[in-house]
Amino acid sequence: MLRVYLPPNLAATAPKDAIAVRVDLELPPSPGLPDTDILPALALLQKWIGGGGAPGPRLFLQLTRAQLSALVAALRGQPRFSWANATDRSIPWSGAELAGVSPLLQVSAALTAAPNPSGGGRPPAPEGENRSAARGPAGRPGGPSPAPGPRMVVDGSEHFLAITLPPREHPTYARALDLVKTHGFLPEPSNGKWWLRDRHKTLGFLAEFRPRLERDFGAAFTPGFLQRTAHIAPAQVEAAAAESGDGYEVTVGLRADGASEADLRTAILTGRSYAEAGGRIILLGPEALARLARAQQALSGDPAAPVAPRQTRRIPAAQAAEADELLAELAPGFQPPETWKARSAALRTLTSLQPAPVPAELDALLRPYQRLGVAWLWHLYRHDLGGILADEMGLGKTLQALALLLVADAKEPALVVCPASLLENWRREAARFAPALRVFVHHGEGRLAGPEALGGQDLIITSYGTLVRDEALFRGAALGCVIADEAQHLKNRRSQNARALRGLRARGRFLLTGTPLENSLEDLRSLFEFILPGYIAAPPGVRGADRAWFDDRLKAQAAPYILRRTKAAVAPELPPRIEQVVWCELTPRQAALYRQTQEAGERALFDLEAGGASESQVRFAALTQLLRLRQICCDPRLVQEADADSGKLEALRELLAESLDDGHRILLFSQFTTLLGLLREELGAQAIPHCYLDGSMAPAARQEQVDRFQGSDECPIFLLSLKAGGTGLNLTAADTVVHYDPWWNPAAELQATDRAHRIGQTRTVTSYKLIAAGTVEERVLGLQAEKRALLEAVFDASDAAAARLSLADLRSLLKG
Repeated sequence: MLRVYLPPNLAATAPKDAIAVRVDLELPPSPGLPDTDILPALALLQKWIGGGGAPGPRLFLQLTRAQLSALVAALRGQPRFSWANATDRSIPWSGAELAGVSPLLQVSAALTAAPNPSGGGRPPAPEGENRSAARGPAGRPGGPSPAPGPRMVVDGSEHFLAITLPPREHPTYARALDLVKTHGFLPEPSNGKWWLRDRHKTLGFLAEFRPRLERDFGAAFTPGFLQRTAHIAPAQVEAAAAESGDGYEVTVGLRADGASEADLRTAILTGRSYAEAGGRIILLGPEALARLARAQQALSGDPAAPVAPRQTRRIPAAQAAEADELLAELAPGFQPPETWKARSAALRTLTSLQPAPVPAELDALLRPYQRLGVAWLWHLYRHDLGGILADEMGLGKTLQALALLLVADAKEPALVVCPASLLENWRREAARFAPALRVFVHHGEGRLAGPEALGGQDLIITSYGTLVRDEALFRGAALGCVIADEAQHLKNRRSQNARALRGLRARGRFLLTGTPLENSLEDLRSLFEFILPGYIAAPPGVRGADRAWFDDRLKAQAAPYILRRTKAAVAPELPPRIEQVVWCELTPRQAALYRQTQEAGERALFDLEAGGASESQVRFAALTQLLRLRQICCDPRLVQEADADSGKLEALRELLAESLDDGHRILLFSQFTTLLGLLREELGAQAIPHCYLDGSMAPAARQEQVDRFQGSDECPIFLLSLKAGGTGLNLTAADTVVHYDPWWNPAAELQATDRAHRIGQTRTVTSYKLIAAGTVEERVLGLQAEKRALLEAVFDASDAAAARLSLADLRSLLKG
């Protein structure tokens, strides 16, 4: 797989021969060979980056027009190019030309052909000469080369148009014929031309199709037409920004020589595609108006905002990064203030980030992607912004956050808020990587007495629960930086955790999480209420297309402030992870119990609905039924069948015996602590040493079990509850992970697997899912696959998040 992402401001960067390009490359594992269609492109990339090795999975290159033109030629006709702000769509090809790209790469044309400053026509071409071939979309230099043979010819004036179609064998003939037929042209058999004899329709057609006639059809314009339409010019979109307090005043509108704002407004309101003033005609093309509308709606935060000839909006400083990309595409000549550039440019091109002044001894320990992560955090901190470090589990988010605290050089103390189970891990990491910091763990009996005591510390580490209890203490404190770890603890904006965090006063606010989304995009809105208060407004109660607009807008606003790297991209030396489903057959007695429980549950749900129960009551009953069926799949003893056997337990015995014989060390996860108790009995009966961790254990006892497993081969098995052991632990002593029972959220399972598959692991990690065939567990597996799209729509991540289970989802899981 090879994808090339081009900058939206290509029209501005191409003439400077400074085109920032991102290339994503995924090669098949050896001994497979890449698609031969991309081999010429691979050769070019290898030549440009130097060295004898193959290009990496993600490249950031600055290319000249000649280089990008060569890359386009090497991939001619292949759907491998996208704009960086529309990654889900491939840029279409028009013959051998890449639409909207190839015209900007023709060096000779760009040097010799300049657009008319007025935006109108150009001097008539000599008879028989077609100069339109040297011009691109909307009159820009470097248009597509015309197809061979006679082409479309356009003649006329503001009052009429006469179009001669190309021959029938010409590749554009069918489209050209459809164009004239659908826009009111009538054929004239005597001269073979198609005529449009209406001034209003003529100007409307030119407003919509004048650039496309050159771009898509390679049309030739007669000298007479060019002379008679020299006073007709398209309106140009322009943008300007000025500092205003802690934000910016942004103006976006139309530049139309000779036409007043009132003239333009009247034309727009009446639906007329042109305005007239002082003998000039200003064309209001639908493409330009649509781009203008999108920009004005984005800046106003209102998808229903009507397009205006000129509009000024005040935006917060945090919005500069999103607006910069939007306005650079809309108006290539946009020149924002220097502070705007400082805040936004580096966020759009991470390779231009200024390195953070990390102490040499720590910098020597950082991997290249971690240095980039620290530089990103530091950039945001210096500009009074916040962000989400969303690296995949195991890539060292804690280390990068500690490096930020070392370079922040704040006079006020920093605060780290994390789950209670991770307090000791944070203390140890700080002592190891940032020993210069004065660290205090504010928890349990050892808590600071008052705000004055905070001043004697550089870093205070506390839990979410303690923060809520001591909210008054921290709310009144001045903090340099607040870092919230495992940010899923504040995804509900109405929770006490979220309210307590939002109430803190700090210059920098950052979140660490491998799964920014677990349930819906509402998770993201809640996170941004903490890191950048007021930046993302909650949408009104809208549905359908308007709701989709707000969701797409949220993604665009959030993107500059989320940094996400995957192991595959930044840690290729990490050994592979193998995922395998182990299908388990229920025993006869277990299967009978499952069917009886399922039938009884279906009857109960039917009776509830027939009796007029509310949806919440039916939902609760469905969840209860789902829980019972899942427990039976695991072990009938979980539903008081004391002497029943379990097919899954038999499969686990075989898997453990084989793995232990081969010298593997195992993490065994379950969501049911009662089941873990049964498994402890099973291991005890077999005299197999093991470690154990669940949510009821104190942090000290928890750390003792982790140290015991990591520090000695004495215990080959670690039993963990998914909730307590699925995050924040480094358990690279294990190379095998077993998920005894699945759940609908695949991100939770992946986080658990990443306890072993993380930096420091040297062996291949195998992850087993035990699935009871023909049961609710098999349908849960299918549901996971259906629900993986949400996180991928926001980040190019390998893991995914599940959408919230609806009642329909629950009913589908419970069906036969």
